[in-house]
Amino acid sequence: MDHRIIDFILHVTNEALLITLVVCGPPIGLSMIVGLLVSLFQAVTQIQEQTLTFVPKMIIIFGTLAALGPWLGTMLLRFTQFCFEGFPKILY
Repeated sequence: MDHRIIDFILHVTNEALLITLVVCGPPIGLSMIVGLLVSLFQAVTQIQEQTLTFVPKMIIIFGTLAALGPWLGTMLLRFTQFCFEGFPKILY
């Protein structure tokens, strides 16, 4: 295989992993924080309702995705354009 093909594949793989972390990071991080706070609240009040953690986490996840959606969508669109523009270049 040509070196530019290998370099392109490595670059695309690195970018894909980075974008995956950036896109998944904020919702998962905030969900973990809310889960910790709800668990602390449950431990203090001794309320052991299993569904109590579900609703706040879902609200935070959907809110985060709604607030960051345009920015995350732009990142994914740029990555997709990079891939589609780069694939023909490595063939010639």
